[in-house]
Amino acid sequence: MGKGRILIVDDDPAFCLMLATFLQKNDYQPSKAHSGKECLAAMVKSDYDLVLTDLRLPDLSGIEVLQEIKKKDRDIPVVLMTGYGEIRTAVQAMKLGAFEYVSKPVNPDEILMIVSSALSSLSNGTSRQRDKLKFEYVTGTSSLAVQLDQYIDLVAPTTMSVLIRGESGTGKEYVAQKIHSQSARSKAPFIALDCGALSNELAASELFGHVKGSFTGAVGDKEGQFQLADGGTLFLDEIGNLSYEVQVKLLRALQEKTVKKVGGKDDMAVDVRIIAASNEDLRQAVSQKGFREDLYHRLNEFALEVPALRDRGEDIDVFADFFLERSNQELGKQVAAFSDSVSKVFHQYPWPGNVREMKNIVKRAVLLCSGPEIQEEHLPAEIVYGDFEQQASAGSDLRSQTETQERQIILEALEKTRFNKSKAAELLKIDRKTLYNKIRHYGIDN
Repeated sequence: MGKGRILIVDDDPAFCLMLATFLQKNDYQPSKAHSGKECLAAMVKSDYDLVLTDLRLPDLSGIEVLQEIKKKDRDIPVVLMTGYGEIRTAVQAMKLGAFEYVSKPVNPDEILMIVSSALSSLSNGTSRQRDKLKFEYVTGTSSLAVQLDQYIDLVAPTTMSVLIRGESGTGKEYVAQKIHSQSARSKAPFIALDCGALSNELAASELFGHVKGSFTGAVGDKEGQFQLADGGTLFLDEIGNLSYEVQVKLLRALQEKTVKKVGGKDDMAVDVRIIAASNEDLRQAVSQKGFREDLYHRLNEFALEVPALRDRGEDIDVFADFFLERSNQELGKQVAAFSDSVSKVFHQYPWPGNVREMKNIVKRAVLLCSGPEIQEEHLPAEIVYGDFEQQASAGSDLRSQTETQERQIILEALEKTRFNKSKAAELLKIDRKTLYNKIRHYGIDN
């Protein structure tokens, strides 16, 4: 008997064989699949303890594979393998329940560490979904961090709805969990739902549930997230992605404190506190008729802004030291500190992926470090040698640079598809509503 049955999903047969051989030598039982559909078919025929899947597959995306796996077994660990340019998508996958992601080309020691950690968490009965409630909130020392914590302390004991604003990766869900943990609902469920990952067809079902036979694929009754969070807190991340029709139903649920399953006839009373979050400006979305104004005001009883890591000054050191300690515990290492040059790099780097990006970079550095201090050689080259000073001298901040690049990518996709927005959305791997919002935001006309 091996240590665990692992399904490797990658459309590169040579890579699959190499990774399978490596895992087999380390006493695991690997199997291979070369597409998303082949993966899902294999999981019907056999039981696996872990799935290692590439983010880019010829038929389904790694995100779609993850979602399908979680529908069948939400506790099975799924690890994504991804190129550096897909890190943002991988971070999104973590919100959907992925156990971890690893960058290609894969590091054998890192793969072994992640696989061992994933299987250990499974055998101990501590899935990531349950561990979400055992979070550790890092309090910074900057003026922005102190103000944020003061606002959390003020609003947490109330029943007010909270709207959290901030860039991706700043820790909006951790703020929501902190509010829940300091409220009178702390012993009731905290349920997090990423609205950005929901299709228009499934959003209502996910939020409110459905009855058997209400639509194709509804093979049984399903409880919605409102019912699962009854008595507790429901965190709706990227809420701006909900369609107009779902926004109407959500507003009704908040006003009347009742929900009706898709295809159902009866209203069910629910007692749920809503905390919503968005990395887009919902006020602008309201002015552009992309988001209902009445729903915005219902959600925005109290607003919190989670600052970007690059704006938090001395908090950079606080987070770096925290992730160093956490990585030492997870990897069984004893790295003592960061070198002075690494600390300087951390303060110069603009952290486009914010706290999530720092966590992964520090963990990778700890894994590679064999001495007492993390050196520049343990960091990705683009972190150390990125020409950020030149970007600043060019008179454009990181956000404007990022938006310029995003606008160009969207334009290229539209041109490739002759401005067929549905095909462009598929090419960009985003839903159509998100694409429409971005087209309006950037003033793109065909």
